[in-house]
Amino acid sequence: MIETKEELLESILKEAIQKTKKTNHIQLVSITKKIDTIDPLHFFEAAKQLEADRTFWSSTADDFFMVGVGATYKIEATDNRFDETDEQWRRVKEQAIIYDAYQHPGTGLVAMGGMTFDPNKERTVLWENYSDSEFTVPSYMLTKYEGKHYLTTNVQVSKDDQAPDIANTINETIHTLLKKPVTAAVKTEIINKNEIAPDKWKQTVEDATQLIKTSGVEKIVLSRELRVRLSQKAEITTVLTELLSAQTNSFVFAFERAGDCFVGATPERLVKIQNEHLLSTCLAGTAPRGINLEEDATLANELFQDEKNRSEHDFVVKMIKQAISPYCTDIEIPNEPIIYPLKNLQHLFTPVTARLTSGVSMFDIIKHLHPTPALGGVPREKSLQFIREHEQLDRGWYGAPVGWLDHNNNGEFAVAIRSGLIQGDAASLFAGCGVVKDSDPEAEYEETNIKFAPMLSVLGG
Repeated sequence: MIETKEELLESILKEAIQKTKKTNHIQLVSITKKIDTIDPLHFFEAAKQLEADRTFWSSTADDFFMVGVGATYKIEATDNRFDETDEQWRRVKEQAIIYDAYQHPGTGLVAMGGMTFDPNKERTVLWENYSDSEFTVPSYMLTKYEGKHYLTTNVQVSKDDQAPDIANTINETIHTLLKKPVTAAVKTEIINKNEIAPDKWKQTVEDATQLIKTSGVEKIVLSRELRVRLSQKAEITTVLTELLSAQTNSFVFAFERAGDCFVGATPERLVKIQNEHLLSTCLAGTAPRGINLEEDATLANELFQDEKNRSEHDFVVKMIKQAISPYCTDIEIPNEPIIYPLKNLQHLFTPVTARLTSGVSMFDIIKHLHPTPALGGVPREKSLQFIREHEQLDRGWYGAPVGWLDHNNNGEFAVAIRSGLIQGDAASLFAGCGVVKDSDPEAEYEETNIKFAPMLSVLGG
C-alpha cells in the first residue's frame, strides 16, 4: 500500500511522539516536500493571515528565495554570541528529526536571522524588538531553488500530543499559505523627512579625520539615520516587490519582529558556504551611475582609478584573506577589482573563493569577518571604539550579518546595508561611508545621500 501525503505526515508525527514518550523531551520535527510553483511574494502576503512574524530572503542574481513564517524554535544569544549561537544550532541539528529527500541548499531544517552590529553599543528603544543575536526555525518555510519549489514544515511535539490533530492543523495552515491572496498593492508616499543632526554628523567626520591624522587609525566608517513619515502604513509585500524589481544584483531581505520590519536590498555578500566551498566578496568603493552610457563609463573609470576608493577596497580584500586563512585552503583572489553596477550606484568588487577545512562552521567565519573594514574601519577595535563613543545612532541590525543556514552546513549571509527599519507609517533609514585622512565632510555627506536612494525610492520618496 502506498501512503498518501496526509498518511505519511501522520506517520512521521506518530513516530516523533513515540520518541518523546521514551525521552520525556519535546521533539522538533522537520518535513520537506516538493510543491507546485508559487510566487514567493504571494506566500509572504498570505502569511499575514496567520499573524506571525515573517522572514524573507532572496539572492536575486541566483533566483533563490526563502520565505519563513512564524518561529517553531528560536536561538538567542548575548554573551559570546557567535560561539553560543553556533553551539545552540549544533544541538538543534543533532536532536531534530529531519525528513528531507532533496538535500538542496535551503531545504530541510533551516535557521534564519541576524544580529546587532555591535553588542557593546548602548541600545535604544528603536531596536527594542531585535535581539543581539536571534535565529528562528520557521514553522513553515518556502524555498525556491533552481526553479523548483519546496515547502518545509517544522513542528515541536510532546508525549501528550495527538498526531491526527497536529496533521490537520498543519494541512489547514498550508492550504492558507498556498492560496493566492486577493490583495491590492499599497504604495506609500513620503510626507516628511527628518535628518538626524546632519551638522553634528559632519563634525564627527571632521573629528574622525583629525584622529586618523594623529594616530594609528587608517579608516573609520560613520553612519547616520534619516527618519521618514509615510502617507500610510507600509505594506512589506509592496516594499519587497519594488526592491526585487529595482535591485536585481542584490540580496533582498525582511525580518519582522512584533510589528516592526527590518528590510533592505544589500549588494554586499559577507559569506556563502555551499558543499564546503566558500565565497566572500569585497564590495567597497562607491560612485553614482551616469545618466547615459558615456557618463556611466566615465564615472566607473574614475572610481576604478580613485586612490581613496582603491585604498578602501584593498583594506577589505586583505582583511577577508586574513580572516578566512586559518579556516580554509585553496584561497583565490583576483589581482584587481571589477566594477559592480547597481541601479543607483556602482561599486568596486572582488570575489574571494576558498575551500573550508573539516569541522569549520558558518559562525567560525562570520566571527572573524564581521565587521569588515567597509562597515567598521581599520584597525577594527580602535575604529569601533570611536563609533561607539561618537556615532549618534544605534545601528541595531544595520551593517550586521543577516542570512540563513541549513542542516547540511550550507548558508549565506549578507551585510545589511541599503536598509531601513519600518514601523507602521514611519521608517528609519541608514547609510554610511568610510572616513580616511583626506575625507571631506560635505562629500561624505553627499555620498550617504546617494546611499539612501534605494530605500527612499521604494517608500515613495
